[in-house]
Amino acid sequence: MSLFKLFNVKKNVTFYLTFVVAILIIANNDHGFAHDPKENLVANKIFSKLKEPTKTSASAIGSYAKGCLAGAEPLPFNGPNWQVLHPQRNRNWGHPETIELVKRVSKAANDLGWTGLFIGDISQARGGPMPYGHKSHQMGLDVDIWLTQPKKLGLTTDELKAVEPISVRSRDHRHTNSNWTDEHMEILKFVALDEKVDRVFVTAPAKILMCEKATGDRKWLQKIRPLGGHHQHFHVRLHCPDQGFGCISQTPSISNISQSDDGCDHTLNWWVTTALEPSEKTAQTPKKKKPKKNALSFTMEDLPEQCLSVIHSD
Repeated sequence: MSLFKLFNVKKNVTFYLTFVVAILIIANNDHGFAHDPKENLVANKIFSKLKEPTKTSASAIGSYAKGCLAGAEPLPFNGPNWQVLHPQRNRNWGHPETIELVKRVSKAANDLGWTGLFIGDISQARGGPMPYGHKSHQMGLDVDIWLTQPKKLGLTTDELKAVEPISVRSRDHRHTNSNWTDEHMEILKFVALDEKVDRVFVTAPAKILMCEKATGDRKWLQKIRPLGGHHQHFHVRLHCPDQGFGCISQTPSISNISQSDDGCDHTLNWWVTTALEPSEKTAQTPKKKKPKKNALSFTMEDLPEQCLSVIHSD
């Protein structure tokens, strides 16, 4: 074979291979994402465009605030004891263990006399950073559950938009208000007693009140952690799954961070006293520090390497 003919054969093979790869990328764009590292896109723009999960086994990858999710399962928008409050966000995806937990908790609320629960954000279809709303919720092991008791479920889109979430915190941020009920405490207790749950975030006045009222074995209270902003919903965080080899547990652990078996120690008082005081102004202008990267600024290079496979996978 002449050199000229050999060159043409190699040229044609290269052309056809390139063509096939291009077709595959285009065909997969409805599922995976043709990520070009040169563009250096913010990761939340990539993950928010992915509307379907990977067709792989479930895997929580990375950490709660820097990770992604493979093989996610959807929580149906409407269930026998729950309804997703913001279905248009497409954040009803989670690790299978999270989805099963939501179903258990919703059933428990129903057993207490509630119609069920309004469920907030879990994760995106492939987890990852979100463009707004959360720094965590990135690997399908976080879920927000609203403290508003549904009057009915199966609401229409317009009815969901009209739902006004209640707050269980007083205006001065120091106490619970009349919206707090014994059922709220029982639901939180049910969640905290679940072995799959690592911790639960809720407004400090609610934790303080539960510390005052709880009787018997109080160890479940240790999982209830005070956190600002959580007065309309509580945030459940699950442990890394048993087979979650790429999942990083949160540190410090609840047992290490608590100063008592039930977490009802003197540190709780800080949340309703010192934390509410206005910060003192310093005479000197503080030096501007370079802001740390977070969910709003992460690129794919900042996330675990496995997340590249997650965004490219079918």
